[in-house]
Amino acid sequence: MLSDQKSIAVSLENPTRRSFIGLSSVALATTAFAGLTAHAQERASTQKAEHDHSVSDPGQENKALLALNPNSNTPPPTDHGDVVPIWYSFDLVKKRVGEGGWTHEVTERVLPSSKDIAGVNMRLTAGSYREMHWHTADEWAYVLYGKARVTVMQPDGKMFIGDVEEGDLWIFPAGHPHSIQGLGPDGTEFLLVFNQGGFSEDGTMLLSEWIAHTPPEVLAKNTGLEVSVFANAPKPPLYIFPGTQPGSLAADKAEIGGETVAARSQYTFRLKSMAPTKSSKGGEVRIVDSKNFPVSKHVAAALVTVKPGGMREMHWHPHDSEWQFYIAGKARMTVFFPVDNARTVDFNANDVGYVPNNAPHYIENTGDTDLVFLETFASSEFVDVSLNQWLRRVPSEMLKAHLNIDKAQAMKIPSENQGVI
Repeated sequence: MLSDQKSIAVSLENPTRRSFIGLSSVALATTAFAGLTAHAQERASTQKAEHDHSVSDPGQENKALLALNPNSNTPPPTDHGDVVPIWYSFDLVKKRVGEGGWTHEVTERVLPSSKDIAGVNMRLTAGSYREMHWHTADEWAYVLYGKARVTVMQPDGKMFIGDVEEGDLWIFPAGHPHSIQGLGPDGTEFLLVFNQGGFSEDGTMLLSEWIAHTPPEVLAKNTGLEVSVFANAPKPPLYIFPGTQPGSLAADKAEIGGETVAARSQYTFRLKSMAPTKSSKGGEVRIVDSKNFPVSKHVAAALVTVKPGGMREMHWHPHDSEWQFYIAGKARMTVFFPVDNARTVDFNANDVGYVPNNAPHYIENTGDTDLVFLETFASSEFVDVSLNQWLRRVPSEMLKAHLNIDKAQAMKIPSENQGVI
């Protein structure tokens, strides 16, 4: 066992003033959950048959896949029945590759349970553009690599231009026209989150397509330009295409009119570099929603880092389903759903997780490096409910009746100032 199991981590203060990430599950063991282990790959609690010849498979196996998903293939005996699909991977979906980058997506089509959120992973090389376009959904983005320049215009004509780098995010509200360009030295890669499960990047409103499907005389009448000006406009959609590196951010802002046309709202946010919302020996979390990023009215998120041996505590979200993206490390998650259903699944970098609203779950670091992932919600505010806090709050008679736990045992469960965080 890890030595960390002998200690209880200091809890993190979050907007609901309760626990968030757990250093290990030893604290819950004191409340009669002794069957849980602190490290998912220690399988002492699995069925006896999983340790003898019963589990042998003399036939075909995808050993590489099994190595990445040990708990998915042979789950803990506490699993029962089934729940809605809770796992998929960006590595299983095709890439749309263009000169200058690529994109691929995990939507309701491949993860049918996720009806509120879809995700897109995109890469732009230095100087290349994601062409001027807009969406029917809000676009929330987290920069995974490199640097980019983003522009967005408000309906009132005010413009925002900003540069982002790894760990930053942006929000483009639905219907707001925008563009993205990769910057040097090696462009950018980012995750896009949309508050529509059926959203597809292939269905965006592209400037090039609109121009191509508008009669030239109408374009001339609308813009006051000669018809010949549009003769060389691209016929196929541009989508992703190469360009030249832009000048300085200040020069771009000045060229379009400076402060006279500048949007007053801030559409980018420094998430990774902000002070942790909560931190402890078990990890840290940074929460961003409409409270600290006012323009993000329909997407809330948490950037979570869990140390080896730690866990994101047992909890649930009362209002919104959770869409996860795993950035680094290894994890396992068990999701419970009535009646009498539980499913355990493994996660690796580039995987997507899904948890229905109100479904209890946890996320445990099963590797020897930091686990880093995003929790996102189609909501204006991040809200969750802690099992530990609930058990500490109820009267002793209720604990005795429900779990056969006395109050002295219950008080060993980490509070806001000790234990599981």
